[in-house]
Amino acid sequence: MNYPEQKVMQAFSIYTKLARDGVTDKEAVQHYRADDDIRGLLDAFSREVDCVIVSTSEQMFLIPETKLSPFHVSNDWIKRRYLRSGATNGDIYLLYFSTIILFGSFYDTYQSQEPTRQFFRLDEWVRFIQERIDQLKTHDEEELKQLEKEFSYNWRLIIEKWEDMDDIKETAKRQSGNTISRLSFMDTVKRFLVDQELIQEIGNDEITLTEKAKTIIQRYFMEVEFNKGLFEFIYSFEREEENAID
Repeated sequence: MNYPEQKVMQAFSIYTKLARDGVTDKEAVQHYRADDDIRGLLDAFSREVDCVIVSTSEQMFLIPETKLSPFHVSNDWIKRRYLRSGATNGDIYLLYFSTIILFGSFYDTYQSQEPTRQFFRLDEWVRFIQERIDQLKTHDEEELKQLEKEFSYNWRLIIEKWEDMDDIKETAKRQSGNTISRLSFMDTVKRFLVDQELIQEIGNDEITLTEKAKTIIQRYFMEVEFNKGLFEFIYSFEREEENAID
């Protein structure tokens, strides 16, 4: 398809800002939504780098879709920048798991359209993770192995990492010479999510989702096609409890 040169340059200018900053302003959003040519060009540019464009009413974001994207954040980069020296894949798994729990906690079901909570405290986040860890522990070894194949998450290692960070038990294992506290780890996850513009700190140790996060959650996390039933699995015990009460 042939595009007018002016449209190509305008779209490329917007793409350049997205590639450099990962985000553009409201004016770019308006061009993207109102002009079919610019939208088509931007979508084509983003596909070339294995990304997708996600927009809110105020901003537009360039989001990597695959590990092949040059904009993909690698596990090694997260380890170097955010995690302690000697961090393993288990720490990365727990970071991802903690993020999913946080996102899901803002919604009343895994297919909600809008958040039902506006903010959470860090200690609440820790409690929610503990609840999901306890639920995972109700499965025996063989069940966990099967679930790991189904969801591509190392549930046993996540459980082990979380329990090694126990703030209460004096017998908590030591890594790199120091007991890793859960609150300390959660603070690290929080810092990562703030830097990625997925959550905001609003004072009093409280955090809230950004519009970027809400848009990504709706587009990916709430779609079974993308999450492969992960949200449904993690929160299934809540529905079982509700059905038991009924």
